[in-house]
This record gives sequence, C-alpha cells and structure tokens, in this order.
Amino acid sequence: MGALTMENPTHTDRLNAARRVVVKVGSALLVDQESGALREDWLQSLVSDLAAMRERGTRIAVVSSGAIALGRAILGLGPDPALEEAQAAAAVGQQRLARAWEEAFSAHGCATAQILLTLSDTQNRRRYLNGRATMETLMRLGAIPVVNENDTVATDEIRYGDNDRLAARVALMAGADLMILLSDIDGFYTANPKHDSEARHIPEIGEITSEIEAMAGESDNASARGGMRTKLVAAKTAMQGGCTMAVTLGTEAHPIRRLMEGGRATWFPAMATPQVARKNWISGMKPVGTIHVDAGAVTALRSGKSLLPAGVTGVDGAFERGDPVAITGPDGTVVGAALAGYRAAEARAIAGKRSSEIAECLGYPGRSALAHRDDMVIWGT
Repeated sequence: MGALTMENPTHTDRLNAARRVVVKVGSALLVDQESGALREDWLQSLVSDLAAMRERGTRIAVVSSGAIALGRAILGLGPDPALEEAQAAAAVGQQRLARAWEEAFSAHGCATAQILLTLSDTQNRRRYLNGRATMETLMRLGAIPVVNENDTVATDEIRYGDNDRLAARVALMAGADLMILLSDIDGFYTANPKHDSEARHIPEIGEITSEIEAMAGESDNASARGGMRTKLVAAKTAMQGGCTMAVTLGTEAHPIRRLMEGGRATWFPAMATPQVARKNWISGMKPVGTIHVDAGAVTALRSGKSLLPAGVTGVDGAFERGDPVAITGPDGTVVGAALAGYRAAEARAIAGKRSSEIAECLGYPGRSALAHRDDMVIWGT
C-alpha cells in the first residue's frame, strides 16, 4: 500500500491555506429521506460554517443535489420515478432548492447565484470557458455560486449521474485548491465498515491505484447516486487538476467546523497547484491557429499580462473561442500557447486595435483581452 499514508493530516492548516473551496452537498444530507422535507436546521449550520470561511477571505462555491428529492415530495412521486417524472420533479424542486440556499446565506449577508450544468457544458471548451468566466466574476463580486446538474434537460448521454464528479469539474472550473465532499461516511476505508468490522479508515491517499479502487464499494443509501467509486473518480480529476479533495462526514450539524476541529476525513492531496495544472493542460494541446504579436506584447506577456488586441500583428488559422492557439513573437519564434478568447474572424477584426475600439470593430461589446493570462502559458516565465 505504497499509496497510503496512515498519518493524520492537520485539517486546520489545510482549510486555512485554501483560497478557493468547493463544497459538495448530497441529497441524503440536505433532504429528509422519510418526509422529503428540507433539513433546514442542518442547512443553516452548514451555511454558518461557510460564511465563517468567507469572512476569513476564502472564496466559496457549493455543488448541491436535492432538486429531484424535493420536487418528488412536492409532486407526490415515488422513490424511483420515470425519467420524465424525475425531470419534472427537478423543475419543481430546483426553485425550492435555490430559495433555501438564498435564504440561508442572506442571513449572513451573502448573495448567491444559481448555475445549472450538464456533462457537455464542462466538456465543451467554449462553454467551459464561459462558465469559468461567469464563476470568476461572481466570486470577484462576492456572490456564492450554487451549482447543480441541470436535471430538467439532461438525458443519459449528457448526464454526470452523480454530483461527485460534477463537483470535481466545478472545482477545476472555479480554480479551487480544495474540494470537500460531505458524505454519509467519514472518509475512505479499506472495506465497507458497515459490513466489515476489520475495515480500517485511511486518512490520506496520495495515489489512486488499482488496489485502492478495489477497496471501493457502492453506496448503501438508495437516494444517493454515487458511492465511494464515484468519489475516487472525482478525486482523480481534482488531484490531476491541482485541487486537494477531502471526504468527510456531513450528517451532523456544522460539518465544516467539525472538520476544522479535527473531525475524521480522508484527504486526496493535489499533484500540483491549480495554476500549474492548468498551464500543463494548455501547453499539452495541439494548436489550431497562430496569433502573431509584436515585441511590446512579448514583454507584457512575459511579465504576466493578458494578451490585448493592440499587440497583435496577425492571425492565422480557423479557430473558435476556447480553441488552443500558438503565440509567436516578431521573429516567428513561438513564445507561448493560449486558449483563444475570440473566434479567428473576430481576432482578425480587432488585431492592432485598442480595447476601447473592440465594440466599434465587432458591433458589440467584447472582452478586453484576446487571450486571458489565466488561459495562457508563456515559455521561459
């Protein structure tokens, strides 16, 4: 078990060090399984914990299940509705879910925003960038994004099927350095502790091996879509994307505070920082176009600036927003790579222009940067 570390990590240090945190909340925690009612006292305790983190300067996003469970109770549906009934339940329950988060956070002076996503939204680069930009702006303005899968329109081919994996993709989209999965169990065990008295809790997993995967079983909770297997899939995504993940018990009140005070959890440490992981991802893509820049732009890029249209001298290729492009200096040397902020035709139209002229050139207000510094890697910096 070379991938396992049995030493208990310092929870407080990890939580205090995190600058951006995504917290995933499942239906089984948020909704009473017998009555179908929202667990309001528990929700208020969680929000109190999150508001305290926010006051310390941490930016927060929430991935919340519960729409179908809430809507099912309101519509009087059984525990296993047909697809169209589940989607109808989601449409009804999503309003109740959003209102619950809004009311809970507003008591602490925090604004919330609802974001609904499907699997394809996080796989398509253009939609991924749009979602990333929206989430970044919301956090900058002090709002807390509350994300859920768009169950009303999602079908099997565009579904995550569980919010553990959705949470991991949201964590990467938000540039989070920590993701906390609140669960009905206090972490990962060598076997299912409900069935095996010899099962041992594992405080930290530095690498997800085939041996680790063999230990994972399915969830015992009928209302939960995911089990420990889906959490391992989420952990792989998070770790490779530069985000540490923790699985901890969420059933009792104040679950984040309990974790902060040393409550049991399993940690999956990131393999790099979110910034380094993203740069590696961008640099590994094959460019489908080229943006040529002048010497002044090269200097600005190497000092960490975004690529503005004013420094662009030419655009080659046919690409869409979000496609990878190479950046070359005045001597033709490739100096970096980026995800394009504009389509090729738009990039040509604004090349050499000041940011204040973009609206006049395109006929509509555009982004000030042709490629944002967060979506770019410059060699030698």
